[in-house]
Amino acid sequence: MRLATYNINGIRARFETARTWLEEQKPDVAMLQEIKAQDESFPRELFEDMGYNVATHGQKSFNGVALLSRLPLEDVTRGLPGNAEDDHARWIEATVMGDEQAVRVCCLYLPNGNPAPGPKFDYKLGWMARMEARAEALLTLEAPVVFAGDYNVIPQAEDVARPDDWREDALFRPESRAAFRRLQNLGLTEAFRTLEPRPGFYSFWDYQRGSWQRDDGIRIDHFLLSPEAADLMSGCWIEKEARGKDKPSDHVPVWLELAA
Repeated sequence: MRLATYNINGIRARFETARTWLEEQKPDVAMLQEIKAQDESFPRELFEDMGYNVATHGQKSFNGVALLSRLPLEDVTRGLPGNAEDDHARWIEATVMGDEQAVRVCCLYLPNGNPAPGPKFDYKLGWMARMEARAEALLTLEAPVVFAGDYNVIPQAEDVARPDDWREDALFRPESRAAFRRLQNLGLTEAFRTLEPRPGFYSFWDYQRGSWQRDDGIRIDHFLLSPEAADLMSGCWIEKEARGKDKPSDHVPVWLELAA
C-alpha cells in the first residue's frame, strides 16, 4: 500500500497539479490538506472518474482535508474530538481496506499557531493535546494506524535550513516540539526520521525570497505510525522534485509504503 500526504494549497487553484500528480504517481491513498473548498465544491466526480473513492471535510476558503483512495474506504469520521465549538476542518479519518489487512488513516492539517505567544498559539497547543488524546484512543485498537499530514511543526534543528531564524516561530517553539514529542512518546514512530537521520531534507519552501532556489526549506509534513503500522513500513521518502514543476504547492508530497 503506497500512501502520500500532500498539502495541495487550494484544490481549485491547483486541480491540474493534483490531477497530473495522481496520474503520474498513482498513490493508493492520497491524503490532502488545505483543500480550501467546501464539500459540495470539491471536484469529487473528476477524481472518482480516475478510480478514487473520495471523502472530504471541507471549509470555504480555508483549511479542509480530503482522502482519495483506490482502495475501499470505510467508517469515515470527520473532525477531531474534544471541542464541540471548533469548526475548523482539519481532521478526517477512515479505514482503508488493503490486500492483506485494514489500515486506519488519519489525515490532519494542524494549526499554524502564529503569532506566538497568543490565542492562535494557544489554539495550536490545545489542538495538539486533543490529537494526543485521539491517538491514545486509537492505539488501544492494537491495529495499524497512520497519522499523516501537515503538522506545522519542525521537530528538530536538522529539519530546517536556518534554525536560528525560526526560534520564535510557532512551528519551532519549544512548546510545539514538546507536544510533537509527546505524540511520539505514546509509542508512535516518526516514519521518515526512522529511515533517514541526515539533515537537509525538507517538505516546504516558501514562495517568497527565492526559498526554493536556495533550498531554504523546512520539514513539517510527517507520518506518525502506530507500532502495528511501523511493523509494516517498507519505505518513506519526500518527493522533492514536485516543488520544481508547473504551478506547484509550497509543500511537496511525502510518501509511505506499507506491506498491507
